[in-house]
Amino acid sequence: MKKTILTLITALFIGTYCSAKPIIGNTNLSLSDKKATPETVSLYKKLVQLSQKGYLFGHQDDLAYGVNWRYEDGRSDVKDVVGDYPGVYGWDLAGLEKDSPNNIDGISFTKMKQYIEESHERGGITTISWHFDNPATGKSAWDNVPNSLKTVLPGGENNKKFTIWLDKAANYLLSLKDKKGKNIPVLFRPYHELTGGWFWWGKGNCTPEEFKEVWKFTFDYLQKKGVHNLIYIYNTSSFNSKEDFLANYPGDDYADVLSFDSYQNNDDKEGKKFVEEVQNQLKIINELGTQQHKLIAIAEAGYEAIPDPKWWTGTLDKAIGDYKISYVLLWRNHGWQEKEKKMHYYAPYPGQVSEKDFIDFYNLDKTLFEKDIKKIKN
Repeated sequence: MKKTILTLITALFIGTYCSAKPIIGNTNLSLSDKKATPETVSLYKKLVQLSQKGYLFGHQDDLAYGVNWRYEDGRSDVKDVVGDYPGVYGWDLAGLEKDSPNNIDGISFTKMKQYIEESHERGGITTISWHFDNPATGKSAWDNVPNSLKTVLPGGENNKKFTIWLDKAANYLLSLKDKKGKNIPVLFRPYHELTGGWFWWGKGNCTPEEFKEVWKFTFDYLQKKGVHNLIYIYNTSSFNSKEDFLANYPGDDYADVLSFDSYQNNDDKEGKKFVEEVQNQLKIINELGTQQHKLIAIAEAGYEAIPDPKWWTGTLDKAIGDYKISYVLLWRNHGWQEKEKKMHYYAPYPGQVSEKDFIDFYNLDKTLFEKDIKKIKN
């Protein structure tokens, strides 16, 4: 049923795409990068179309490893359960700035490139974040020393170092090519969870003006380096108002998607707090997305080890409700953490307690996975 309905709706939508302004009237089909590649513009339009049908399911590091396996070509815990890949694949650039062969999750940058290119050929969509080191201290992204961000701004003592880091990111992003040699479009999510204080770019560690300046500097610098295959995602952690969400917003000309991250915690076993928070925050960014002509998304979400057997249909889908988000991305399936002595994963695998409910979740008409993307034509 899911596939039949999708085909019908797609045909109807495409047939009325130019004239049906009420359907897509809240979204401006103009990316912030005015020199965006045709492929990037095409992806953005596709995201608009898909958001009218439902929301894409994403998973961090999905192809590189899962619970009790690593580097098995073509494998995915999500695919092992439902026979289909996620629609969105999340990756991270951390480590690139210090010339590490592997990223923060131990994934070879060479393998990551391979997985991005392979998933793109199947129709999958890539999103990339960057837990880069604190340039002022040389320690991790979580080294939240106040005023570190100020040092990378033009005139700052670490500006030159930072531009070298951006050069490395630019080179990597431009190395992602399809079989025709075209740059693969990427949903780029820099300086994520900016309303939290745990990263060096986060709340309390820089002023809103400094944050806006570093965002605009990054945006402009990458474009000067010829990077025009990015769709820019503005991303927060929790917030309580429009003013809170927009405190560090660089402006409509510098962002394409409005998003936040939200996780269910063990002190909220029934998910009531999670559902309430997500609904409240979606209400706010949905209004902003409508006003400012932007797509909206939940860029990270999850419940570690998913102990609730009905979490997917009973909590996550309930939290999203009827809001037309572009995608929701679940965090990674690391597996056993020796140091913490616990399992760390956010998507089910065969035999996991929520496996059956995840299949039901997959079969909902509004949940979109990789096979569903192919059925939308620009």
